[in-house]
Amino acid sequence: MSILVCGGAGYVGSHCLEALKAAGYDCVVVDDLSRGHRAAVGESPLYVGNIADDALMDRVFREHHIEVVLHFAAASQVGESMKEPLLYYENNLCATVALLRSMRRHEVGRIVFSSSAAVYGEPDTVPIPEESPKAPTNTYGETKLAMERLMHWCHVAYGLEYVSLRYFNAAGASPSGIIGEDHTPETHLIPLVLQAAQGRREKVSIFGDDYPTPDGTCIRDYIHTSDLASAHLLAARRLLAGEGSGIFNLGSEHGLSVRQIIDAARKVTGRDFPVEVAPRRAGDPAVLIASNRKAREELGWVPAHSDAESILASAWAWHSSHPDGFGDR
Repeated sequence: MSILVCGGAGYVGSHCLEALKAAGYDCVVVDDLSRGHRAAVGESPLYVGNIADDALMDRVFREHHIEVVLHFAAASQVGESMKEPLLYYENNLCATVALLRSMRRHEVGRIVFSSSAAVYGEPDTVPIPEESPKAPTNTYGETKLAMERLMHWCHVAYGLEYVSLRYFNAAGASPSGIIGEDHTPETHLIPLVLQAAQGRREKVSIFGDDYPTPDGTCIRDYIHTSDLASAHLLAARRLLAGEGSGIFNLGSEHGLSVRQIIDAARKVTGRDFPVEVAPRRAGDPAVLIASNRKAREELGWVPAHSDAESILASAWAWHSSHPDGFGDR
């Protein structure tokens, strides 16, 4: 029995792949390497290509006895999604339709889906419970919500069992020191801040300091990749045990502002760096903090590594030992 990890060469996918292998599961990866890294996959079988390629996916399902699919293969940059909505609907929603068709052809009926807190938009309740209204403020969030609804209707029509995991802000690096965060271009706050601390970036930009928050900057719920990985492992086990579908937030229930992250980075690295205030980005909500009660109660999930110091220390260790990332760009 194998687990298929779609997008397993990417940031979160590779951390979950590492955890699955450590737990004794045989894993197979499909990734087109447009945003992921071959080195992040390790020794797992890697099929290079797109999940929308029916011939490729038929080959994967024929050559391996797949019991569960973990789906990370999607474009995930909010700003880019606002400029290129067609790209995001094609990469995210249309490719997921093709993946689910492939699964149905080969009678694979379980999937764990990498969703996002972006489905909520500007929340009316904080911390945000799963039943909060869904009103995405960007194209990325709209595609993730559409993918969730697609899985719901496939559950109704075909009996597909799915777990959708709504991440808040993924951050940090593996304690093994083997994998970490390396995007081109980089848009995530923590690696940008650490690159500035390394002297590889001239400054850090704060996109808006006039939000209705204590220090005027956006507040986010940061969740360590190790904690995300443990949740995916629990979700896969839930499906294999026949315990049914579900949707769960993955967050720490603790928010940190952009300025707090910058201050924590200065403390962890012992280095200072220039900071500037820039205009707001389209589609950025002021505050996103998760309620993780449902994941705790139904999955037995407890985030253990998602305090600011643990996240930044692990990320700093990886960036310090990999100044050029994976070195394959």
